[in-house]
Amino acid sequence: MECHKTTEHTVYPVFYDVEPSEVRNQIGAVGEAFAKHENEEVAGKWRKALKEVADVAGWELKNTDGHEAKFIRQIVEKLSLELRAINVRIDKNLVGMETRINDIISSLGTASDDVHMIGIWGIGGGGKTTLARAIFNKISFQFEGKSFIENVREVSKASLNSLQSQIPLNGGKVLLVLDDVDCMDQLEALAGDPSWFKPGSIIIITTRDEQVLVAHGVKLIHNVNLLSDKEAIWLFSRYAFGKEIPVQGYEELSRQVVCYAAGLPLTIKVLGSFLCGKSKPEWVDALARLKTIPLEETQKKLELSYISLDEEHKEIFLDVATILKGWLKNSAIGALESCGFYARIGLRVLEQKSLITIDDDECLGMHDHLKEMGRNIVRRSHPDMPNKHSRLWDGKEIEDILANDMGTEATRCIKFYYRGLDPQITMKGLRKMKELRFLDVTDDKFYSDPKINKLIPNCLNGLEVVWCNWKSNKVSLYIPDALRYLRWYNYPFRSLPKSFQANNLVALEMAESGIVQLWKGGEKKVLNKLRFLHLSGPKLRSLDLGLTPNLETLTLVKHVHGPGPGGLVELHMPGECLKLRFLELDHVKSRMFDLGLTPNLEKLYLRRDLVELHMPDTCPNLISLHFSFSNLRTLDIGRTPNLEDLYVSGCYDLKELHMADKCLKLRSLCLVGLKLRTLDIGSSPNLKRLDLHGCNDLEEFLIAECPMLTFIKIECLKLRTLDLSLVPNLNKLFLSECKDLVELHLPGRSINLITLQCTNSKLRTLDIGLSPNLTGLYLTDCYDLEELQLVDQCQKLVSLKISHSKLRTLDLGLTPNLEKLNLRKCYNLVELHAPIGCLKNLVHLDLSGCLAFRSFLFCLTDKTTGLVNESLEMFS
Repeated sequence: MECHKTTEHTVYPVFYDVEPSEVRNQIGAVGEAFAKHENEEVAGKWRKALKEVADVAGWELKNTDGHEAKFIRQIVEKLSLELRAINVRIDKNLVGMETRINDIISSLGTASDDVHMIGIWGIGGGGKTTLARAIFNKISFQFEGKSFIENVREVSKASLNSLQSQIPLNGGKVLLVLDDVDCMDQLEALAGDPSWFKPGSIIIITTRDEQVLVAHGVKLIHNVNLLSDKEAIWLFSRYAFGKEIPVQGYEELSRQVVCYAAGLPLTIKVLGSFLCGKSKPEWVDALARLKTIPLEETQKKLELSYISLDEEHKEIFLDVATILKGWLKNSAIGALESCGFYARIGLRVLEQKSLITIDDDECLGMHDHLKEMGRNIVRRSHPDMPNKHSRLWDGKEIEDILANDMGTEATRCIKFYYRGLDPQITMKGLRKMKELRFLDVTDDKFYSDPKINKLIPNCLNGLEVVWCNWKSNKVSLYIPDALRYLRWYNYPFRSLPKSFQANNLVALEMAESGIVQLWKGGEKKVLNKLRFLHLSGPKLRSLDLGLTPNLETLTLVKHVHGPGPGGLVELHMPGECLKLRFLELDHVKSRMFDLGLTPNLEKLYLRRDLVELHMPDTCPNLISLHFSFSNLRTLDIGRTPNLEDLYVSGCYDLKELHMADKCLKLRSLCLVGLKLRTLDIGSSPNLKRLDLHGCNDLEEFLIAECPMLTFIKIECLKLRTLDLSLVPNLNKLFLSECKDLVELHLPGRSINLITLQCTNSKLRTLDIGLSPNLTGLYLTDCYDLEELQLVDQCQKLVSLKISHSKLRTLDLGLTPNLEKLNLRKCYNLVELHAPIGCLKNLVHLDLSGCLAFRSFLFCLTDKTTGLVNESLEMFS
């Protein structure tokens, strides 16, 4: 016990056939033993030590019913856990692992009798093996059998038998790690069924391919997160400097290295080891080299995932690495499908193999090292001859190839921005690229040319410049017939080349173009394969949908720069467009649109000039409707049972909106600038967002139960009452310029309400009910407000602003996190009530214009002595 006190040794008492109380009180057998000792001085020390020991938690034999073997096993397991006496390799430079390890271990739950299979999935070099090894080291002492089988991918190529012999099936529970598995055959051979293993066994599988885990029925799958900047600096410093922070003078260089590594542990370790002991000039040289020559060791590791792909998925990967990174998923799918790929399953495979990511905004991402690897694969077949590369993305290389007419049939895809290259040279340079299937060109010449900028008057707020086409007759335009995807922003010519048959064209996107019509002289060519069409520009005249029988997506936008209808686009719809799913029209001549001609339409966006919308008895496929600045007078959406999104803005003649009694699928409703007098949205169980903005004639708004509604924004001048009592999960409520609003009913329990803002209303009283998560309450220019009922405890309230009210007193309740209290120009305010200590975090108090204010009244609710923050900024 002396060692326990002086050197903090851990004490574990073992009570063998004796009760802790007998030791503490020294009675029974313990008392009899002490009675036999003659040396009272020695016995006294023992007595004191044993009393202390009896108060320490330990093991009692009686808890195992006198079973000595179980008793000893409990002791051994506990001490083994503390001592970590495991003879395995441990990485001394582990960083950021503790949280990751605990997350995985905690996911096992308490069902220790089950056989657990855990998947660890992620990019090559991302730390999967390191994480699995760390978990193995931490828990392996608990198992009768344990085995860490490394590099299953490579070893299994020779024979799976040698790996099977390493699996400890000795009758007890086992811990098995299968590292770097890449196919189902390996899992079937090594861990085919949970029944192979005893209850309590754990099998950990690391892989780059999530599908391997899913197909094997693995339920617990953990995606390995790359290192944060802080973790990366720590790990790099360990390898480069032997310490946890960079050496003085190397901070910025270290930051550049970590930025290049982009969180990949393998790259960080390799570069740290390589740069260790080198001078600053050598560091600078190494960093410059990395910009042009990828790190070989990392590239080899990453390329294993690419090699495992089938040929089509390899092509999709290279397209993303060279062209499609950063695109929206649906746009990328359209581009890939136009080139003959099964894009949806292909992108999913790449995502499962950790070769791409898809973020919350549905945007394609790829680690920079993977992008470098993909581009290096394209280059290495002809490293010094870019004109023989299958894909071209480097602007300088492309301009050189086109300007010098060095194109070849090897080129399949081109994407580039050009600033100084004449578009006619581009057309001429395409002649030898007979097999070109993808062309994406953006011309921003006029938007960045300083010569043009000098001609723009300083007072001019906006200028739109479109390619002049006075030179277009001097060159024979050419686009390869093999082309499947054509996107040319700011296309300068009035039509597509006459020689271009477009027999293979699947997608055509000409935004901000000089296109007047697709072919010169109104020539008609049937485009049987065209599925995606986007045309926009000020010169567009007409489009005949009879020539595009398989069109699925159409965006047709005419930019009008002058008054009068003469510039509108003429759209011909000779019959049903059975394949059309997405339609966006702006400035078309047609004043009536018949949804009966587009029975499979899912999304319809109509802007301007529309007067009448004809609907058949039902539109079961329609999920999104957008109308802007049209002349619609009535709108009936009761025939759209699956509508999810309704947006109507600037339709100033719209006075009647008929909705179904139950809008079961509606998720978002936005009405802006309408002349509706009444609105009843009925029961909308899936509605999440409601925006009524500038509906200044709206007097009555009825809303039934909306359990999913979280966001409401209303600006309606004539609205008098608003009943939200059936909106229990409201998160944010914004009411502005509701100048006639006299009643607002909130749910009695608004446990999710975070922000409530009301501006310029006639509310006299407001009861916010039980809103324990409210952080911001803003009541400005509410001139008639006389009573505000806050809940007793608004512990999360951070900001409270009230101005121009008639409040005489305000009870803040228990608001310990309140930081800003603004009561500006509350002329009748006399007193503030608050418990002592509740304003300890208050840093801003504005009582300016509160001419009648006399005092704070602090209620003595506890023993807290502090009143307010010493750094309080006060205005009065």
